[in-house]
Amino acid sequence: MDTKPFNYKPGMFREAEKNSGAESLAGKIITFIVVFIIVILLESVAPTILTMPQISSIAEDPEIARLEFGDRFKTMVGVTSGIMSASPSIMIVSLFSTIFGIITSVVYCRMMELRTLSSMGFRKEKAGVHYLRGLFTGFCLMAAITGLSIVTGVNRIAFEGGNAGIILLYLAGFLVQGMSEEVIFRGYLMTTIGGSHKTWLAVLISAAAFSLAHAGNPGFGVFSAFNLALFGVFAAMYIIAFDDIWGISAIHSIWNFTQGSLWGISVSGTGGVESIFRTSAKSSISFLTGGEFGIEGSVFTTIVLGAGIYVLWRKIAKQSSAS
Repeated sequence: MDTKPFNYKPGMFREAEKNSGAESLAGKIITFIVVFIIVILLESVAPTILTMPQISSIAEDPEIARLEFGDRFKTMVGVTSGIMSASPSIMIVSLFSTIFGIITSVVYCRMMELRTLSSMGFRKEKAGVHYLRGLFTGFCLMAAITGLSIVTGVNRIAFEGGNAGIILLYLAGFLVQGMSEEVIFRGYLMTTIGGSHKTWLAVLISAAAFSLAHAGNPGFGVFSAFNLALFGVFAAMYIIAFDDIWGISAIHSIWNFTQGSLWGISVSGTGGVESIFRTSAKSSISFLTGGEFGIEGSVFTTIVLGAGIYVLWRKIAKQSSAS
């Protein structure tokens, strides 16, 4: 097995070597946690204001009040998710609020680490081409995952129609949300680690952080956590292979949009949204359907992402051999 890709450093990593942030790995991780908490707080302001009246009335329910803190927290997360999925306006506001993830990450990297935007993946060369390729790739990946679940009889699909105006707003929101998560976990965290540590370490830590960030989502479990980490590895390798953030941002955005608003599948456990089709389970085996978390928690996602990682590994191996 060719081990060169484990240590191959793209231009983004080489530029990030000049950062002025914490030097130790532990310091980088602690700083990221602080920045991430700030992002979560900023992103939650508008959705919290919109959902507060309903959440407050539910929280006063004696049945919920008697629960232990952990159980009460999980219940309220599920309730909040249900309120958001039942209200397109709140869900759309929540998606657009993720722009604070982009702003906060960029401001931190520019002001505190004194890094260039280019070191975060915002490169001008072939930006449009890479973004369009990413949209196509993301569509094909989710179409393959959904298609496998249907042809194997695990899921069924039916035409639903959906409100075109709302679906377009979801598209715009997912374009922001997908890029936001890529900027946070790959453009910031992965590159700041990759600049001064081994590439494989940067990939694994950013993938693990991405997975753990979804731990509060309804239906989150061992297998969904594994698949999210697998997506994190795929995303990291895609950025390394193409040396910018445009392509993977497009993949992430269209992956979520087609999953939710085209095929009608719960996106990472957040519930159903306005969609053109509606996909429902025929099987009761969560390993196959993904259960409450959605198809991202299914074996079909594992298979498709595994194939994608293999293709990217081959591409990076060629690049590392040529460098």
